[in-house]
Amino acid sequence: MEYQNLPQERSAFLAIVGKPNVGKSSVLNRLIGQKIAIVSKKPQTTRTRIMGVLTEEEYQLVFLDTPGLIKPKNPLGDYMVKSVTQSINGVDACLLVTEAGGKVSKADEDLIRRFHSSHIPAVLAINKIDLLADKSELMAQIAEFSALYDFAAVVPVSAKDGSGMGELLEELKKMAEPGGHFFPEDTLTDQPERVIASEIVREKLLRLLDKEIPHGTAAVTERMKERDGILDLDVTIFCERSNHKGIIIGKGGAMLKKIGIAAREDLERFFGCKVNLQLWVKVKEDWRQRRETLQSLGFSEKDFEL
Repeated sequence: MEYQNLPQERSAFLAIVGKPNVGKSSVLNRLIGQKIAIVSKKPQTTRTRIMGVLTEEEYQLVFLDTPGLIKPKNPLGDYMVKSVTQSINGVDACLLVTEAGGKVSKADEDLIRRFHSSHIPAVLAINKIDLLADKSELMAQIAEFSALYDFAAVVPVSAKDGSGMGELLEELKKMAEPGGHFFPEDTLTDQPERVIASEIVREKLLRLLDKEIPHGTAAVTERMKERDGILDLDVTIFCERSNHKGIIIGKGGAMLKKIGIAAREDLERFFGCKVNLQLWVKVKEDWRQRRETLQSLGFSEKDFEL
């Protein structure tokens, strides 16, 4: 029996980093071809490290989508910053995402310093080029970043319309090293289905509520059960103030219904079946300041160790 020479499997772990609200999660979703990370126009949408897996022929790229690098103001912020640091220290390469037309930020400088200290390969993706009227600004931006670090590649992209994403993927594949794949070919993410359901609800809170209220919310899937092709989901929304609870519910339950309808559409698209979604709202005062409460919402004590 003759065997064909099959391509050698190659893989890489890649951290997606950058300041808040530059489109890191949108880039991840576009690369994977499936929405696994929530997206909104508000900064600090991503709170935890989310893994996405892309397998194409002999290549397997494992992406770690990290929270935007911020100055922590509470235990939740401490966790988010530590998540970024751990990701950089534990991957083969980094994908730094920045916004087209912007200057090098303090967060960018901090991340690049970490690249230097770790001697880690990095690719720069300049996102949102669809919003840039004068494309000549890109040249100055590329020069500014390139003066700070020897990036393996610099790729202008638009996660919104897909421009440049194919080129970006090819550059990231160059980071892969020979070795076996770490996950089955059909794996998309390490996030449990309950967590994805909770995050989809939280995304709608971020998109539909104003000001700081959605940043003081968390969502937890309390029950998930399938029956006759229908998925029953009970999700509890936690907020920090009684008046916030009233705003989330809305007059006659109008806002909560709106949140539920929007979330159900995404949930049915993700799970591929009808979803019966029940939402509940509870008050947990100052939950972002209390580590014991954060632990009850799924954050581990080791996540806060320095």
